[in-house]
Amino acid sequence: MAEHKNEAAVQEKITDHERLRLIFSYVTNISEEKDLNNLLLLMADLGKQLIQADRCSLWLLDEENRELWTIVAHGVDELRIPYGTGFVGHAIEHNQSIIIKDAYEDDRFNADVDKQTGYRTRSILVIPIHDSNDEIIGAYQAVNKMTEDSFFTKEDEGYLELAASYSGKAIESAILYNEIERTQKEIIFRMGEIGESRSQETANHVKRVAEYSRILAIALGMSEEEADLLKMASPMHDIGKVGIPDSILNKPGKLTDEEFKRMQRHTEDGYHLLKDSPREILQTAAVIAHEHHEKWNGRGYPRGIAGEEIHIFGRITAIADVFDALASDRVYKAAWPVEKIMKIFKEERGEHFDPKLVDLFFEHLDEILAIKDAYADHFD
Repeated sequence: MAEHKNEAAVQEKITDHERLRLIFSYVTNISEEKDLNNLLLLMADLGKQLIQADRCSLWLLDEENRELWTIVAHGVDELRIPYGTGFVGHAIEHNQSIIIKDAYEDDRFNADVDKQTGYRTRSILVIPIHDSNDEIIGAYQAVNKMTEDSFFTKEDEGYLELAASYSGKAIESAILYNEIERTQKEIIFRMGEIGESRSQETANHVKRVAEYSRILAIALGMSEEEADLLKMASPMHDIGKVGIPDSILNKPGKLTDEEFKRMQRHTEDGYHLLKDSPREILQTAAVIAHEHHEKWNGRGYPRGIAGEEIHIFGRITAIADVFDALASDRVYKAAWPVEKIMKIFKEERGEHFDPKLVDLFFEHLDEILAIKDAYADHFD
């Protein structure tokens, strides 16, 4: 394999005072960070600077898949290796730190990562990371010492162990937080599925509406956080349908005026079901459930509000929901051709739909159609 020289220049050794200042500069951000990926990035950057490594990453155990993975390797995407391989695998399996001067002279070295990245690993330092129960959850790995002596020392091991002891607690907390958040998202999605299944919609409908909504939110200039919130909450837009009788919900013919009024109440039912939750996702879902049938011209329901009186989340979900309803096959109907739907959207620009959102929908139609194909329904 061709050798790749590191581009970073040799560094002067930092002092203990500089290390202490470095640690304190990271402590607050680390303790407040709840996102696991962001936390891994912070911890990797701290380790890299603390012992003056060219690269540093935190590898975590994926016990279900018997793999080790890292989201942080300073400039590369997520990497995965089989459990027990390489220096990281050895350190985790044997619960011991490892210091290596030249990785390629050691049989335990797994060169697959170098092959994937084109990087040349030389010196390595690996420290196991433990949780509060002293169970190993991963490892800290530093690669290529950047000072003149070019290899890691027992002193570096001590500094990284200090960071690793703090990392374990922070990572354990972030993993728990992320697990709770994933569970909450899963419950919300499943509840959304229940609402749709009552009216013979499919699980993929809520997936597609969520993805369409996120695309439009980003195109409109919303932050990633806002767009993700909309994506997570939008599957609940029809949760109020759980209270609609089957005789109305699945009636094959035209609804009577009284039946249609009862059908319209699913927006208010969904709102009242969700509005008192203290959770931001469910509060957002309440707004969407309430307003996704309002129209730009004020002729929608349940309140007949118009224009920007309608929450932007409601306006976005409205266009995503209508498009998917028309563009998707159902057991009882065939999908409309895209050209026919686009003609309807042009006619409803400024009537049913926010005109700016219609324009953005057309601009991002290729992305929308890619999502439509990726989550297509298949009926026998």
